[in-house]
Amino acid sequence: MAGPAHNSERTAGLLLMGAAALALLIANSPLGPSYHALLETYVGPLTVHYWIADALMALFFLLVGLEVKREWYDGELATSEARRLPMVAAAFGMAVPALVYKLVTGFDPALSSGWAIPAATDIAFALGLLALLGPRVPASIKVLLVTIAIIDDIGAVAIIAVFYTAEISMAALAVSALLVGLMAALNMFGVRRLWPYLLVFPFLWLAVFQSGIHATIAGVIAALTIPLGRGEAVSPLKKLEHKLHPLVMFGIVPVFGLASAGVTIDGLDEVFLPLPLGIAAGLFIGKQLGVFGAIWAADRIGLARKPEVLRWTHIYGAALLCGVGFTMSLFIGELAFADRVLIDEAKIGTLLGSVLSGIAGYIVLALAKPIGESERDRDEAAEIFGEDADEDPTVCNDPYAPPLLPPR
Repeated sequence: MAGPAHNSERTAGLLLMGAAALALLIANSPLGPSYHALLETYVGPLTVHYWIADALMALFFLLVGLEVKREWYDGELATSEARRLPMVAAAFGMAVPALVYKLVTGFDPALSSGWAIPAATDIAFALGLLALLGPRVPASIKVLLVTIAIIDDIGAVAIIAVFYTAEISMAALAVSALLVGLMAALNMFGVRRLWPYLLVFPFLWLAVFQSGIHATIAGVIAALTIPLGRGEAVSPLKKLEHKLHPLVMFGIVPVFGLASAGVTIDGLDEVFLPLPLGIAAGLFIGKQLGVFGAIWAADRIGLARKPEVLRWTHIYGAALLCGVGFTMSLFIGELAFADRVLIDEAKIGTLLGSVLSGIAGYIVLALAKPIGESERDRDEAAEIFGEDADEDPTVCNDPYAPPLLPPR
């Protein structure tokens, strides 16, 4: 876990944390009213906040879709065997937090739409924390965390499309389908230049926006039509992913955090209201129970084995980091409720649960026994990472190691 990719993840994570902290400080300072007024200012047909949440975040979901497609067909999830463990972990990692949320909120009908808020994982935040640990944790833990989060993202997108869509405009939906068909036809006829796909994408976003389905879904759908070039070092999909990554992680995600994390906290008693407590409990308790419990059970019954290079302490630390739900949880929280008071309570719960999960996961992984502590472990690590791994971070024979970024 060294080199430019490691530094990039650390920087992105720190930037996101800084944006969230700054938003909280501003919202609870004399600048708070101006902060909220700016977000509610209309620029054309939408407010500043909606431009960020609906338009900019479509690029975030486009990047998510590109990552999912690459991993599914040409990466860590390319075989059914490789998919089994993260799929089980992600499924229970979404279901158990939702159940914990329901239990804590007492199945209150007024709060029922918030069940999906603690089901999400913020991979940027989690990887940022993981990057801060440096070589103290094995590279395999990053890949396990990423693959769980990718499947988690698929589930979150499906939840948004199915459960957070109000009225559907069939005409706009038909236009959306035609535009997706056009992009798919470009792929089928071998068009490998990116500009035709990117030219159609804004029109697809507008059509999906008009259809009643949340406009960010357009990003995921568009990503599925971009040519992957399976096995190619450089392909249209990998090129677009490589170009989008810094824009999204260093620009869009921090801006979304700055626009969404600013909640006014009047007192600590707000934390113990049913909604924020349910979300915090879902993220901190539900996520670790769901992810760790699913991996432990799958390994014990032989359904799917945990990576041999990881200790159970590493697995537990990763399960805790899955409880960092920041970006996606804030996003779903704004879709789940119309009442501004409930949205703010959801933000408080998201921030509390994410902070607790992040701190606990960091501590567990920091205290975990390093993989090279014993002679046997050092030999195993040398075999996995290669003798020259310290000198050249691109040298890695670990079957669970993350793929290298495509060349520029």
